[in-house]
Amino acid sequence: MSIRIGHGYDVHKWGSDKPLRLAGVEVPHTIGLLAHSDGDVVLHALTDALLGAVALGDIGQHFPDTDPRYRNADSMQMLQHSAALAQDEGYQLSNADITIVAQAPKMAPHIESMRQAIAQGLGVSISAINVKATTTEKLGFVGREEGIACHCVVLMASLSESAQ
Repeated sequence: MSIRIGHGYDVHKWGSDKPLRLAGVEVPHTIGLLAHSDGDVVLHALTDALLGAVALGDIGQHFPDTDPRYRNADSMQMLQHSAALAQDEGYQLSNADITIVAQAPKMAPHIESMRQAIAQGLGVSISAINVKATTTEKLGFVGREEGIACHCVVLMASLSESAQ
């Protein structure tokens, strides 16, 4: 079996009147994230990790913010498309470990819903998806509440010959 590791990172700035969507879940907050798409920083980092693991570039190559087709795009659809591209390359998600970096809002009440939304969107077991969150102790752009960041690491496994 062949395995691949991918890392994704994304950042979005606060300042939109759009609802805050993280990992496909609407999270109540007083302000949204600025973005060409729906601004789901979690799904963007996960999409980048999937694409990176199978050497297919990044989210900007596949869904450029200069393309009007992706204006207010649903990030779950972009993630699903990227997972299909990885599958075309012979790989499937084994697991994902995601860290949301935000001073606010509190993420703990939404973590399980986020895990469920990602697992359902990718058609994998919830046990393959880990989501956690941290603050930066009021340091840096996140600590000053200028934006949110997200890191994601994925392990992709080759599709077994018996499954093909």
